[in-house]
Amino acid sequence: MWEKDVNINDVKEILTKTKVFFGAGAIKKIDEIVSALKNDGIDKVIVVSGKGAYKITGAWDYVEEALKKHNVGYVNYAKVTPNPTTDGIDEATQMAKDFGAKAVIAIGGGSAIDTGKSVAILMEYKEETGASLYEYKFEAKKAAPIVAINLTHGTGTEVNRFAVATLLEKNYKPAIAYDCIYPLYSIDDPALMTKLSPAQTLYVSVDAVNHVVEGATSKVASPYAITLAKETIRLVAKYLPLAIKNPEDLTARYFLLYASLLGGVGFDNGLLHYTHALEHPLSAVKPDLSHGLGLAMLLPSVINCIYKDKAATLADILEPIVPGLKGEADEAEKAAKGVQKWLFDIGVKEKLEDLGFKLDDVQKLTKLAFETPSLGMLLGLAPNEANEAQVCRIYETSMKPM
Repeated sequence: MWEKDVNINDVKEILTKTKVFFGAGAIKKIDEIVSALKNDGIDKVIVVSGKGAYKITGAWDYVEEALKKHNVGYVNYAKVTPNPTTDGIDEATQMAKDFGAKAVIAIGGGSAIDTGKSVAILMEYKEETGASLYEYKFEAKKAAPIVAINLTHGTGTEVNRFAVATLLEKNYKPAIAYDCIYPLYSIDDPALMTKLSPAQTLYVSVDAVNHVVEGATSKVASPYAITLAKETIRLVAKYLPLAIKNPEDLTARYFLLYASLLGGVGFDNGLLHYTHALEHPLSAVKPDLSHGLGLAMLLPSVINCIYKDKAATLADILEPIVPGLKGEADEAEKAAKGVQKWLFDIGVKEKLEDLGFKLDDVQKLTKLAFETPSLGMLLGLAPNEANEAQVCRIYETSMKPM
């Protein structure tokens, strides 16, 4: 109900460890941000982006104007792909070094921002590579300043310390988490997100839901993470159908974006476990797989796996999408099928088998979940024992509808 009192065109400052300019029109704050960078002696930057969204959304017009106005030189690495790779990170880093860039402006969704974060670290550790960063060959304690201009309402990376990349030759898709890669400034402007396709709109919003389901049920979950989870899921349940029905609905985009921000802060505090640890091998093996779709295909089986361990929490936070749960351990299947029904109802109907995965792939995927740097740590945060048998079962039961 409180959303009715919000003026979505009133740009607010939201302070996490990042200063976030939030609201319709927030992209105009890039002038203020570039001015502050210049005053701090930053006269050259690398702009990291995908191939087209940074221009199609109109974000680039504002960024380029601000850079030129304040005489800040720039180069643009515009080759980030979905599920970015360490090879791409190395290529962007070399461009930054050759140009003498002193900061990173990342424009895009999770892929572009995570790439920008990785480049910012390697700008300070000039002898290291994307592979050594993501295989934990060194500990990153410093990074060049990062500005994140977010173009999707799902990742949350604009407000947290995480980044992800794929090492193609090993089918590894690890995550890193360092305090030095909290962006200095972020822009969350829902007006930049009205061009998201229906599929992208669904997948990124499901990503936000997964962030908080995991963040609220991990071994390190706090009351804060649970509170953020409740509001994130409520907002997604309410506004996602509106954004699908009318992609230009700026109010719906605003509150989905706010839900995503809460989700990013939520898993920054509660961390992640099964769903992300098991999705990363999927999109490492199939780089064209949307991260959010991978999560959606796994989520019902993960709910079934953990419900008895966190029944009260899950019944509470899932109420907007699975009403009537009582928080009793024997409701696991009901909760899981309820989440699956919600996913199907909003339009996410695929399961692993539909994407070409087979039961024969389960052993390989399970091996990757435990071998990939960082994913074992996530599995260790699950609310029950995340052994190989448990992981295999989740993959197997995610092949087809429950």
